Amino acid sequence: MARMHSHRRGKSGSKKPPRTFKSKPPSWITLDSAQVEDLVVSKAKEGHSTSKIGMILRDVYGLPSVRLVTNKSMLQILIENDLAPKFPEDLVNLMRRAVSLRKHLEEHPKDKHGKRGLQLIEAKIWRLSKYYRKKGVLPPGWKYNPKTAATLLR
Repeated sequence: MARMHSHRRGKSGSKKPPRTFKSKPPSWITLDSAQVEDLVVSKAKEGHSTSKIGMILRDVYGLPSVRLVTNKSMLQILIENDLAPKFPEDLVNLMRRAVSLRKHLEEHPKDKHGKRGLQLIEAKIWRLSKYYRKKGVLPPGWKYNPKTAATLLR
């Protein structure tokens, strides 16, 4: 499959190794599902994003995947404990990039490559927000507005 904004082809990102026995977690994991859920909730209360929580659990606790132990996604655990983020994490990250690039373009208005990059980022934001509106994650009337994006992220 070709890349989204270039003519090249290439391998997509890394893939998780296949699991033959999906019903039970790997033998080296010492944490049970209640402990993992408590860790996820405590890290979310500290203000970490879901991807950051996953990296902490992987690097510090040796937990390759929350779903393997709890049979729930991290977002499901956060929703059950009323800690779910207001906006999806990937959309927030794209909006942060767009806001910082707009700030850069105010200082450097002749940066043509930056303008093109902003167009591509905002196209991804519009596409992703359309998907999330269809899935019901975002309200039906929600629209990305570059002027108010900075205030949404605060």
